[in-house]
Amino acid sequence: MSSESHLAFAHPEERAEATASAAPRDRISLRDYAVEAEIGAFQTERGQTQRLMFNVVVEVRPQSSPVSDDVDKIMSYDRITEAITDELASGRVNLLETLAEHIAERILAAPQAMRAFVRIEKLDRGPFKLGVDIVRTRAANPVLAAGDDAALHPVVCFIDNQALAADDLEARLDALKARGAPVVLCVGMPEGAVAQSGVTAVQRRIDLLAIEQNAWRLAARDRRCLVVDSRTEIDWAIRQGLMIVWAPSKLVLDAADGPLDRAANGPALALWLAETLAARCLVVPAGSRLSAGSRVPVETFPA
Repeated sequence: MSSESHLAFAHPEERAEATASAAPRDRISLRDYAVEAEIGAFQTERGQTQRLMFNVVVEVRPQSSPVSDDVDKIMSYDRITEAITDELASGRVNLLETLAEHIAERILAAPQAMRAFVRIEKLDRGPFKLGVDIVRTRAANPVLAAGDDAALHPVVCFIDNQALAADDLEARLDALKARGAPVVLCVGMPEGAVAQSGVTAVQRRIDLLAIEQNAWRLAARDRRCLVVDSRTEIDWAIRQGLMIVWAPSKLVLDAADGPLDRAANGPALALWLAETLAARCLVVPAGSRLSAGSRVPVETFPA
């Protein structure tokens, strides 16, 4: 069995470990939690309960202070079981997919929760198990319009080196701007060799600085593009409706749970920013490989 096939049927704990970053988060889990509930789209499933099995793994935010033996400072296991109980009590649903989505949403409302793996299986539909697995990441807080509670969801777009050098770059940016949402552009590593240090932390900084050089290269090609690096600048530019190019060093290095392992992976870095900004969508070149489980819709460039 291939590794991908194995992971398709592996326990969520194993899937979480396999897809963890270079600096994996702590995890808590709930295994083989069985309850009875009425669920199902078929007429034969109405008016009677059936057994459901839940397996849930939650990645939690790293502790910013020394660990103490205080339950109020950690994410309680009860948060997982309560999410299941409360969602089942809120009303009947037809699909396991809907139930899993709502449970993940409740779990990720906890401030410590960063990513949730939810598996639900029906045990009574035959001599087998029918189930669904989902992975969801924490929702971001969107930028709010000045003096208003209206959320501003930008379009985040990853511009690869081929698009950056293309003659139709201006037309592509026009198409993004025509969507009527703020546009945030991201670039990756420039073509050619980048200095190598042999020290992981130093190499990340070198890679991020190389990306920022590419960001200024993009800004030089279109005068509408404003290079920004801090969250304050990004929020201000989004409120002004400006087209911006993200210089990633400050935001990535300052983030308590930043994507340091993705510093040299342009599309993955752009996805992290899109999640952070609660983007309307992420636009990437065809063929870009991104991890599953993001709440941000992904589209293919040109938009």
